[in-house]
Amino acid sequence: MYLYAMGSYVPEKTIDNSYFSDITGLSEDWFLSRTGIQTRRKASIEENTHTLAIKAIENLMHNNQIVQKQEIDLIVGATYTPYDTIHTLAHHAQKYLNIYDIPVVSISTACSSFINAIEIVEGYFATNKAENALVVASDHNTAYSDETDKTSGHLWGDGASAVVIRKERPENLPYFKILDIITGGGGGLGKATDSVFLRPINEGFMMNNGKDVFIHACEYMAGFSKKILAKNNKTITDVAWFIPHQANLRITQNVAENLGLSMEKVVSNIQYLGNTGCAGCAIALTENASRYKHKDLIVMSVFGGGYSYGSMLLEYINE
Repeated sequence: MYLYAMGSYVPEKTIDNSYFSDITGLSEDWFLSRTGIQTRRKASIEENTHTLAIKAIENLMHNNQIVQKQEIDLIVGATYTPYDTIHTLAHHAQKYLNIYDIPVVSISTACSSFINAIEIVEGYFATNKAENALVVASDHNTAYSDETDKTSGHLWGDGASAVVIRKERPENLPYFKILDIITGGGGGLGKATDSVFLRPINEGFMMNNGKDVFIHACEYMAGFSKKILAKNNKTITDVAWFIPHQANLRITQNVAENLGLSMEKVVSNIQYLGNTGCAGCAIALTENASRYKHKDLIVMSVFGGGYSYGSMLLEYINE
């Protein structure tokens, strides 16, 4: 598989730590020291999960004129903050593109949904049911969060990213060769059931045990990164870039230390975007496109509530 076109979008409105300090009475340094977040983006009242996604698709099409929408024969949407659970994210993308009679699938594995979405594409390709897939990840976290919640209200940002994946090698450069994907679920791990959840009757996100999330996120993002490298006969010294789920800068630093990676090789946007959910690592991949060099090996590793986790190994090709 080959990832050969990308686009992302984040809302214009920026929320800094002083906003949450005024609401909660906690200091700005309290938020910064515990999360690494300085600012986050918040969708306007006119925006939602669907509109964020369409903006990302528009940017993808604008930046990648080689993409022909009529070639897309599969759409997979990834979100855990749906605007509509019936006319889903994937359906809305299909309507926007005006492409019909193709499979459209929307999934939710919390913050690991982007990699799971690409794994679904892999299955369609393997069974010869598709050749060109659009994957769009979009999360409108602020629609579901309680800003007065001192535990997690300050974590969330909104954003979306879209990528096109081909079964066969693209003729145009650059592109990413997807070398491997591995995923897993840990529904019975630790306090997975209640550590972080989103239930309509509870009026939004609840994070009852952030410590359990922290511990397992660090363990599984590092562990699955090592696992995918070993499976492909690679070592950490071969890695040019590491893109983790953008959950918390302290988690990122812990995982990098566990892997023996310099933070100079870590791609991070949580400092200025906040936790943008399953879109975060995809946005990071897109934002940093100018930094990649031919043959760079990239590890993307994610962890989501529930729990879900996984890693993807990419090679950047530009010659």
